[in-house]
Amino acid sequence: MTFMEAIAVQDQEHRERISKFYEEVLGCSVTEIILPVVLYGCETWSLTLREERKLRVFENMVLRGIFGPRRDEVTGEWRRLHNEELNDFYSSPNNVQVIKSRRMRWAGNVYG
Repeated sequence: MTFMEAIAVQDQEHRERISKFYEEVLGCSVTEIILPVVLYGCETWSLTLREERKLRVFENMVLRGIFGPRRDEVTGEWRRLHNEELNDFYSSPNNVQVIKSRRMRWAGNVYG
């Protein structure tokens, strides 16, 4: 094994340890810290499709930061996770679904 191959293996192991740390420790922080801040008062929002898309983009950006890149099985290069892979890793409903369900619950309390 050459020096550069050894560094590449160490780099891969380091990224995997960091990714596992984020998944175990910070994965729960997304639901406990970030989402309540983002969704504060969402019951009264009237979302346009553009705003829904921006929320999805923000959510995916946060999840990509947490789960990090993955090594492509075919080429062996590091790559960003696709949206479907993020959804597989993080099985919680997306922000737009949460907002719509909270809005319906709030409407039931106000008008019920």
